[in-house]
Order: sequence, then structure tokens, then C-alpha cells
Amino acid sequence: MLRRIVLLLIVLPVSIGVVALAVANRHAVSLVLDPFAGNLAVQLPLFVLLFAALILGVVLGGAAVWFRQGRYRRAARAAGRDARRASAEAEQLRAEHQRIMTAASGRPALAAPPSLPDRRSAA
Repeated sequence: MLRRIVLLLIVLPVSIGVVALAVANRHAVSLVLDPFAGNLAVQLPLFVLLFAALILGVVLGGAAVWFRQGRYRRAARAAGRDARRASAEAEQLRAEHQRIMTAASGRPALAAPPSLPDRRSAA
């Protein structure tokens, strides 16, 4: 319900503004791609150039953020590997302790304490 209200209060006015911008800027402008000779030029409506620049900026900004956060993703993967390794080692030590206690007493030992649930399977 809150999502629909946010959609109506933010996205709808922005969409109306974008459509108004496109309607108001329909005239063709010349985009010169060769700054020295000026031979290579494209005629496009102004709103197409504005939207293309906006999309290009979003894509380049997203790529820059993704590359800058690479070290954090790498550290998270390493921490996950370490946690899985430590969990496996703890499980192995519990099993070894259970085996030793069973062998020392000559009778089955009490049940081992329950393992902590795996957070990945709960999500």
C-alpha cells in the first residue's frame, strides 16, 4: 500500500514532467560530432538528446560505482569462505568430541548440542 502511494506521489509527477519536456522540445537540433570540420552532424529532436545524455550518465555512473565497490564484494566473498570453513571445522570438532566421549565411557554419549542454523538456507 505504501509503495503505491509513493508511486503516485513521486513517479507520476516526474513522468508528467518528462512527457511535458518531450512535448515542449520537439524541434530538431543539430548535434555536431566532428568539432573541427563540422561535416559529421546529426539532426535530432532536443528531447532525444536530453534523454540519451541522461541514460548515458546513469549507465556510466552505475559502472563507476560498481568498479569502486569491487574490493568490498571481494572482501565479502572471502569472509563468506572463512565462515564456511570455520563452520565445517567446528562441526568436525563436535563429531571428534562425540567420538572421544563415546570411546572413553564405553557407552553412547549424550546427544551433541544442536548446530546453529545456516543463515543462507533461512533466506
